[in-house]
Amino acid sequence: MTSESKRSIPPTVREVYGPADLSTVPAFAGGFINFGHWEGIDLTRPLTVADRVRSQQQLYRRVLEALTRTEESAGPARARGSVLEVGCGRGLGCALAVEEFAFDEVTGMDIHPQQVRRATEENRGLLDGSPRRLRFREGAAEHMPFEDGRFDGVYSVEAAQHFRDLAAFARETGRVLRPGGRLALAGFFPPDDRPDAEERLAGILDSFASGLDVAHPLDALTDALRAAGLRAVRVESIGAQVWPGWDRWLDTAGYAGTWSRNFLTAYREGLLDYYRITAEAPAAPPGDA
Repeated sequence: MTSESKRSIPPTVREVYGPADLSTVPAFAGGFINFGHWEGIDLTRPLTVADRVRSQQQLYRRVLEALTRTEESAGPARARGSVLEVGCGRGLGCALAVEEFAFDEVTGMDIHPQQVRRATEENRGLLDGSPRRLRFREGAAEHMPFEDGRFDGVYSVEAAQHFRDLAAFARETGRVLRPGGRLALAGFFPPDDRPDAEERLAGILDSFASGLDVAHPLDALTDALRAAGLRAVRVESIGAQVWPGWDRWLDTAGYAGTWSRNFLTAYREGLLDYYRITAEAPAAPPGDA
């Protein structure tokens, strides 16, 4: 990685996903580094590490299903093809995409070189397989190191809150998608652009106060996707399946008095929600397919 691209990593992102290695923190047991989708998990009893891992896998499944199914049908919508994960971390979601969803090729991209190294070591068995269906690449969401029309699908799980330039991410996504390709993204955003949201979130959540997370209003992303030429932009709130389970896990795992419990508070006060967002690249004109 060049010195210029190293400087493009925000300091808090560099620390949290580098030396601090967030995937080793007990709150993220299992290493997927997401808050989890807790539907079907009994929250009335003490939660286990197995519950935590299941929640993180389920969030990935909700996103990957959006790449392979239509809104109207439970059946496959298209050939599995090649897909890119933006912000792949340790690459466990990429492995799930290979093993459970049978994509022809999965590429995990992360801005942090230490994460790319960890993903490579974590998934050595799949990387050494034949045919090789999994690979990892260093790169930024705003400057993807791939040719135009490279992927049938682009997905991202709980990374967009770190992106500094959503418009650049949207343009790059549109550029690397093939005609008719699909984007699926899960992440947390303020539901509107109320002027005090950023200040209030920073006041109760250290990740916003430190600059690790950015308080992008939801329409900043959806507007950017449409401006980049993507169509059929759809938004689904899944906060009810994320925030209560995340909070219950924190309580179970010994984080009872920590600032991270305030994610549920922010959700209940309308400052923050969790969304699954999908969009599509325009189909090729007749005769160009």
